[in-house]
Amino acid sequence: MTPFVFSTTKSIVSEIGVINRIADISADLKITRPLVVTDQGIVQVGLLQPLDRAFKQQGMEYSCFDRVVADPPEHIVLSAVAYAKQHNVDGVIGLGGGSSLDTAKLVALLANSGEQLADIYGVDAIRGKRLPLILIPTTGGTGSEVTPIAIVTTGDTTKAGIVSPELLPDIALLDASLTVGLPPQVTAATGIDAMVHAIEAYTSAIKKNPYSDLLAKQALTLLSNNIIEATFNGTNLAARQAMLLGACLAGQAFANSPVAAVHALAYPLGGHFHIPHGLSNALVLTQVMQFNLSHCGELYAQLAPSISDSIDLDGSNEQIAQAVIDFIARLIKQLKLPENLAQMGVADSDIVTLANDAMLQTRLLINNPKPVSLDDVKQIYRQAHQGIV
Repeated sequence: MTPFVFSTTKSIVSEIGVINRIADISADLKITRPLVVTDQGIVQVGLLQPLDRAFKQQGMEYSCFDRVVADPPEHIVLSAVAYAKQHNVDGVIGLGGGSSLDTAKLVALLANSGEQLADIYGVDAIRGKRLPLILIPTTGGTGSEVTPIAIVTTGDTTKAGIVSPELLPDIALLDASLTVGLPPQVTAATGIDAMVHAIEAYTSAIKKNPYSDLLAKQALTLLSNNIIEATFNGTNLAARQAMLLGACLAGQAFANSPVAAVHALAYPLGGHFHIPHGLSNALVLTQVMQFNLSHCGELYAQLAPSISDSIDLDGSNEQIAQAVIDFIARLIKQLKLPENLAQMGVADSDIVTLANDAMLQTRLLINNPKPVSLDDVKQIYRQAHQGIV
């Protein structure tokens, strides 16, 4: 067996209503002056209120930085760090989607370690220690609550990753009551994002391991069985909780067996066209899977029972794998997500720029089961532009 290391969040609590115990959970970590890191959308829909009530009941004062934006740029992260230092906080609580959770990770580190943001990009560049950290996702997608990764927008169209076990939180809280107001398209796109995490983790070329394999399969079962119900009947708390847990398991899987070409091609779509990350993944997912089919058909076939019991398992590995790809294409259509890049305002003339940017994602492309050239990427984008699987 190939040697491997598996790391994850110290403690995960999956429980509807657990947010009401946030003050006690914070106190267990010796947090007395917490900083909540979130965004204006979370505040406006009232998701901060359960934390506010819980803290006030315990007589605990807290600060709130609510200026996180999607794909947070460096100046937002640095503003949040300065805010944390100004309020002399002794712990950080991230509440929201992946952008808020990623920002919270970096605030917990930089407010305590004295390091500079510019010095910690890349893998294992962090040297200091963070403050106690609790992460609470409000979307069933990114899995950021269990990943040692934070993504920062570094220029007009570029992003960079910071990867270190120090970014894993002390506790992740999964509470479906915080996801009920999520719009259908966001629920669908973030759910597909989580499925991508599981699929790419299971087929990752370098760090694939037995723990990630188990988690990826269970994640796909939870996600594929609940994504339609969660999308179109958003008040179903059981379906919502299953999506949260599925996204968390997928996050654990890809944190240890990294994602690959789907994400590499998705990032430029977010950078140039501001397409949300989950939707960017959905727009290139089946085309990348079709490209990879010759090199990991057996692995795709192994995922078939986890994805749907409607997939015929009697054929060859390639036939079963093709059925998996076709099933996912139908699922994206059922979820009423955009089905091609043209619908998102991407023109044929943009493909060269997108492809050149995707090829810069070497951290991701080395994990792809099939080597990827610039011409390959252009062809995948052309297919995604037309919606050809």
